[in-house]
Formats: sequence, C-alpha cells, structure tokens
Amino acid sequence: MPISPAGPLSYGMQLPIQSQSAIYAEPWEAGATPADLAEIARTADRAGFTYLASCDHVAIPRRLAGAMSTVWYDPVATLAFLAGITERVLLMSHVAVVGLRHPLATAKQYATLDHLSGGRLILGVGAGHVREEFEALGADFDGRGGVLDESIDALKAALGPEEYPEFEGERFSFSGLGQLPRPAQERVPVWVGGSSPAAVRRAAVRGDGWLPQGDPREKLPAQIGRLHALREAAGVDRPIVVGAITEPLYVGEPGWSVGRRTLSGKPEALAESLREYGAMGVHQIQVRFRSRGRSELTDQMAAFAAEVAPHLGNLDNLDR
Repeated sequence: MPISPAGPLSYGMQLPIQSQSAIYAEPWEAGATPADLAEIARTADRAGFTYLASCDHVAIPRRLAGAMSTVWYDPVATLAFLAGITERVLLMSHVAVVGLRHPLATAKQYATLDHLSGGRLILGVGAGHVREEFEALGADFDGRGGVLDESIDALKAALGPEEYPEFEGERFSFSGLGQLPRPAQERVPVWVGGSSPAAVRRAAVRGDGWLPQGDPREKLPAQIGRLHALREAAGVDRPIVVGAITEPLYVGEPGWSVGRRTLSGKPEALAESLREYGAMGVHQIQVRFRSRGRSELTDQMAAFAAEVAPHLGNLDNLDR
C-alpha cells in the first residue's frame, strides 16, 4: 500500500491545468503552459505530497463542453511526462475510464508508466459518464458497469508479475500473449472511483482503495460504514485505503474572495478541520487550493506542507 497505516493522514492533489472543468478550474489555468504544470509537480514532489492525479476523457461533446470544457490531457502521457521530472511523488489516474479501451491496451500503457517511474503508479478507475465518448470509440455505454467490473479483474491479471498473463471472462479473454516491461511494483494498487451504490460496492469487493466523488463530509461516515460492511460480507480481508476530496483550501487569510465553501485561515485551524476526515476513517485526502496564478498555487502548496500537514495526526484505522 502506498499509504502507511501508522503514518499521518496523507494528502495528494488533482493536478490543475490538465483538466479544466468549469466546476473547479481557476481562470489562470486557461493560459497555463507545460512549464507551469511541471513546476507544480516539482513543488508537490519537494513538499511531500503523496500523489498527483490526472483525469481521463478522450473527447467531449458540444452539449457538455460549456460545463466540462474540452481541455482534458491524456493521463498516461501527462503522468509519464511528470514521472521524468519528479522523484518520489506517486502518480495516479483519477480516474481512468478503462471501459473505453481493451484491458491489454490499458495494461500496456500503465505497466510501462509504472516501470519507467520506478513503481509510483496508483491506477484509479471509474465507469465514465459521457455517452457520446463511448459511442465514438465503439465502447458499451449502457453496460459500462459490468464492463468495468470485468476490466478490473482483467487488469489485475494483466498488471501482475507474469510475462504471459491469463484471463478468461465474459467480455475479455487472453492467454499466450507476452507483455514486457512488467510493472515495477509486484502489485499495482487499483483504487475505484465513484460514490453511487454500484461504485461503493465495486470498491468494496474489487478495490485496494476507494475514491469518493463529491460526497460532502457529513455523508462520508455512512458511506464508509457501508464500504466496510460490503467488504466484510464479500470476505475480502485486505485493508482498503479510503479517500476523500476536501473542500477548497486557502492557507492564511485571503485578500480576495475565495468563495464561501473554501476553508481558509490559520494553519492550526485548517488542520483541526481536516483531522475530522481521519476520525471518520479516511486515510488520504485530496486537496485543491484556490489561487490566481501558478506562483500563488505553489506558495499555497508549500505553506500547506510546512504549516498544516505536520498537524494532521496519525492514523490507526487502515485495517478497519
């Protein structure tokens, strides 16, 4: 597991720039460059962030472009680029829509990424939600839940240590086909994204981690309880890493309007608020900082790492 059960509450972040949905992108990101993305990744690497994450969409239809934008970098290309300029930060797809591709194609990409990065991959997967995207690629949108279930099983086989992986399922079967290089990790962690009942069940039964999507903090305890109950009922005794996406953050007193949902103020107060996630049974938090430019963002990241993170406390609940 990339997150220690005895360590502090881990923190990672979804990269800016690489996805620019109107829900969360800052105005400055529209004009940002690869150099900006690289400096943000280097800052995360220096500051002790556990992971950097990149999203996955192949193409956005016009009907959704106003809300989602059409800026979605390819996650494998993005994370591979950042792997070459960082040393320790983990690299996560949050999330790869694996139903858009055959599992062997997905395995080839992500095994290579893990190999080149020295074993820093977390494969986050999700079902996807854009019908036109599936249809354009000849993928099954209506049956995407079942496709995802089988894809996870197939990927676990294809990302294992065997040069000639074997899998036989309803939709996918392969044997006698070699794939090198193998991942550097003996077992690539697969984290399942989503907060629907089906997604929580999928994470409980098949996941090494759960990535909730948009659950407000007051609803997380019930979701986490259900996750563990389903996992126990399925007879899965491996620990599971539970995540949460926090409210937007700003370390210190902002001199501009950061929005009413943003948590801002003194580092100790921010840490006290974020420790509530650990008390719920969360092991890693995904943070996002309000900012008006790259420099303000990297300053916020550094301030969080130096002044907030040391007060997040230790975890003793990973084996729940």
